Amino acid sequence: MSYAKFVAALVRKNSGNVNKIRVSPGRYRSTVASTKSNEEKEQQIDGCTVVETVPLELISHTKNVTKTQLNKIHIDFDNTQEAYRSKDNIELLRSLLVFKLCTIDVLVEKNKELMELSKKLLGQWMFDKLMKMTFYGQFVAGENHNSIKPLIQKNQAFGVGAVLDYSVEEDLTQEEAEKKEMDSCVSEAEKESPDADHRERKYKAHRQFGDRRGGVISARTYFYADEAKCDNQMETFINCIKASGGSSTDGFSAIKMTALGRPQFLLQFSEVLVKWRRFFNFLAAQQGKSEMMVLEQKLELEQLKESLTKMGVGAKADIENWFTGEKLGLSGTIDLLDWNSLINDTTKISNLLMVPNLETGQLEPLLNMFTAEEERQMKRMLQRVDVLAKHALENGVRLMVDAEQTYFQPAISRLTLEMQRKFNREKPIIFNTYQCYLKEAYDNVTVDVELSRREGWYFGAKLVRGAYMYQERARAKEIGYEDPINPDYEATNRMYHMCLEYMLEEIEHSRKANIMVATHNEDTVKFTLQKMNEMGLSPTENKVYFGQLLGMCDQISFPLGQAGFPVYKYVPYGPVNEVIPYLSRRAQENRGFMKGSQRERSLLWKELKRRLLGGQIFYKPVY
Repeated sequence: MSYAKFVAALVRKNSGNVNKIRVSPGRYRSTVASTKSNEEKEQQIDGCTVVETVPLELISHTKNVTKTQLNKIHIDFDNTQEAYRSKDNIELLRSLLVFKLCTIDVLVEKNKELMELSKKLLGQWMFDKLMKMTFYGQFVAGENHNSIKPLIQKNQAFGVGAVLDYSVEEDLTQEEAEKKEMDSCVSEAEKESPDADHRERKYKAHRQFGDRRGGVISARTYFYADEAKCDNQMETFINCIKASGGSSTDGFSAIKMTALGRPQFLLQFSEVLVKWRRFFNFLAAQQGKSEMMVLEQKLELEQLKESLTKMGVGAKADIENWFTGEKLGLSGTIDLLDWNSLINDTTKISNLLMVPNLETGQLEPLLNMFTAEEERQMKRMLQRVDVLAKHALENGVRLMVDAEQTYFQPAISRLTLEMQRKFNREKPIIFNTYQCYLKEAYDNVTVDVELSRREGWYFGAKLVRGAYMYQERARAKEIGYEDPINPDYEATNRMYHMCLEYMLEEIEHSRKANIMVATHNEDTVKFTLQKMNEMGLSPTENKVYFGQLLGMCDQISFPLGQAGFPVYKYVPYGPVNEVIPYLSRRAQENRGFMKGSQRERSLLWKELKRRLLGGQIFYKPVY
């Protein structure tokens, strides 16, 4: 039975005889072993060891796969000749210069002002030349689809693919960003009656955090203007997908949901999903199962029906019909995935936005009123997402949906999951992103993997540590809700490795899961290679990918690529003036990165000295 019909029946019964229930915030299972606080350690900074290898006999547990003799894979990340084979000496010098400049605090802190001053003093032409010789040349592939092809083809010749990312951003002031955010995240109903609806503060817009760029150095930010702009951004993503398909046979393209529609819907749908999950937890607690792991919480169907009957929701015969479906309830139990499947009616999207009121226990609309235009805006966002997925499928490109803030993420993940169910039937096309600095990351991964198992589609995931830590922590503290971030860097590392190991085991078991290990942390890459060796996972199966940003950690990317691993660079592109916000963030990120580790600079110097002493003054890569 559809969620909309289920909710409608509950709402009808709410009018008079529902016993009021109080749904406490769900008790989510903690997957973090340590609770030590160590705020000084920066969770966004990845350190940049060597995987020693010897022959080893491994047994794959995959069905119909026989015992095979495999060699453990040897990757020497200290071999600078291999790591920088694709770079000429000028490129090595540029990297050394840029990384050195990134360690000078005053240059990084005032980078925007200095770039504007340089533009005025040098003029646009000379400024563009200077940027292409330094920061732009280091971190950006080119200005358009054609100009990026030589770099992509060169990287491919050395075993490194591309995730294309059009990195143009609006250069808004803080005031402009705050105004756009408040205009796009507050509904007409909320504007007319700000306190009439029972919204959670986490899922409402707050002006002091309206500029979502604050404290974020690793991700670009989109602000809603109107539907026409969303259409333009969709066209940009389509062009990016086509460029990726035209320049390689196995490329990726990255998108952000906030570029495709009014974020009001993401806020509202996220709140609905979280509240319904809490409602499930409440029902699980009634059956004494609140302490179980998330997928072990199986509600006895008969007890569930009795509980709903006692609440005055409806007659037992009516409730029987609500939980009747092709597979729903056949086992005599309802788990979280069964529960989530009730939310599946998108014919009138505002019907989805019904939630249990945390104060009264009664079901009610999240908002008292939706305008016809708001309903159309919600549908247009879903339509744009569908169009992009279809273009990715047609062009043989995999679509990477980036993660965003926790108040948007439940809706983003659910929409991505729906795309996976539709488009990942024969191969992995859609990839979701999981931020491992979140306390609930492991639960999210395991629940989504289990759904893919049950329904038989290909699961695709990108694992990252996360880009919004400082902003998330400040917002939670100021507004007054639980900090969603793990307590320290070590806890995030454990979470990342736990999610990664779970995914590798799933690949070993079924070969239908796929993962991108997106990290600059050499220890995490070493951990992945070790586990792949233990499990007998071959790089040629193309199930485990690695990802780094263009211009960073080449000593990881290129040795992996030349050893046959699927490895990708996130390849930003766009006109010089319009990618300045992106370059500004790269400078800030590299400040911490380079101060935390001298390794990359020392390897660059080592290779440059080796070439000069060996007479390779005019070294040019051959491919």
